[in-house]
Amino acid sequence: MAKARPIQLSAGERYADAAARTIATRSEELIAHSKDVLDISDVERLHDMRVASRRLRAALEVFEECFPGKEFRRALRDVKSLADALGERRDRDVTIKAVRSFGGEMPSADQPGINALVDRLREEQEAANRELEPLVAGGALADLNRRLQGLAAAAR
Repeated sequence: MAKARPIQLSAGERYADAAARTIATRSEELIAHSKDVLDISDVERLHDMRVASRRLRAALEVFEECFPGKEFRRALRDVKSLADALGERRDRDVTIKAVRSFGGEMPSADQPGINALVDRLREEQEAANRELEPLVAGGALADLNRRLQGLAAAAR
């Protein structure tokens, strides 16, 4: 799992300044982990982005009062939607790995059933990827990042 970038906060700084730096940093992390997130051959990329989305969501909720209401609510809604879509895909990734692991220990007579289950999970994984794609492709992430950076600027 990717480590969070440290954010040095000081007891003497304004709460809004801490909010701005935290949201700017967590937003940049989210974008940094988005590269090839739809690639199912390396599921850790998605995991790292999902963790980054959860950190960003938590930071937004902690610093809510520092941001303009309408823009904040829209950004938080979009971060939640992204986190949910990442979670749907991640659930399939984890389940496929688990089924393959215990499936390899099952008797050969059970292998057709294990393989059928993995095939069904792959279909669900692909469907989850199709739901995720519009949230991470075609400038959607750049737009979200721009709005989050705008929130950070507004807090300053």
